[in-house]
Amino acid sequence: MTTTSAPTIATIGVHVLDTHVLGIESIPTGSDGQLVDTIRSSPAGTAGGTAVVLSRLGAAVRSQGAVGVDPLGDALLRALDREGVDTSGIVRTETAQTSASVIPVRPNGDRPAWHVIGANGAFTLDDVDRSALDGCVHLHLGGPEFLGGAAAGELLAHAKAIGLSTSVDLLAPGDPGMLEWIAQALPHTDYLLPNDEQVLGFTGAGDLVSGARALVEAGVGCVAATRGKNGALVVTREDVLEVPAFRIGVVDTTGCGDAFSAGFVLGRALGRSLGESARLGCATAAQVAQGVGTDAGAYDLASVDGFAATTPTW
Repeated sequence: MTTTSAPTIATIGVHVLDTHVLGIESIPTGSDGQLVDTIRSSPAGTAGGTAVVLSRLGAAVRSQGAVGVDPLGDALLRALDREGVDTSGIVRTETAQTSASVIPVRPNGDRPAWHVIGANGAFTLDDVDRSALDGCVHLHLGGPEFLGGAAAGELLAHAKAIGLSTSVDLLAPGDPGMLEWIAQALPHTDYLLPNDEQVLGFTGAGDLVSGARALVEAGVGCVAATRGKNGALVVTREDVLEVPAFRIGVVDTTGCGDAFSAGFVLGRALGRSLGESARLGCATAAQVAQGVGTDAGAYDLASVDGFAATTPTW
């Protein structure tokens, strides 16, 4: 049954402050400088970025994670607060700096990155306020690899026991050892939200459908994998659904995976079908891809639905 009421969704895990530098053609040698087009910062991460987009789409979002006691942490929390995200569950630690990335964006769209794990590596299950899950309909766990499989599994199992649906998105590149590391979380995961390279890397499968099916066999209820320009693939025990991406001019793909996760999760929370939810995820990712950073663009659920209804796909 489809509903239009705004759900309350919890996002827990990785929070990052991204700084994009646009117009990088090369790294200056020695102590030389270079003028660039734009430098801007934005909230990001598999929990933080997803929280921002969920809030833009109209969900009430409670986010939990860790940031440092530093100016980067101040900036990240202010950015999340401006987006309407409830940050009262984000702890501040003096043992590590706020997680941050610097992303030089080349004219052709390539975007290598420098990254500091920082406070995300200090966040533990003991930092989670489980009472903040009361009244939520869904828990999205971003970066279970930092908690470890046993702790992530415990948190997801608790969420399901009190009636929440669950989703998981990983930061780590596809590696069979990483899948083994979080194996205890998979049976408590309703929706796994990787990209295509992660699916193939985790499973060693020769094609995306086989890889997704292997993840379902490992305990996941549904795999909704992003495929860049090719859209998304949704796989359950019963179904395989291909959902196309929208035909847009791409500026920067940073945060598109988090935006897809937000759209997909919200779609399911609103009672939309798997295919409809993946289409909402692709349409939401398209909003972010047309600007710089996870917080790019100005949109709400109605405008994204309108975009999906009128914009051609590949």
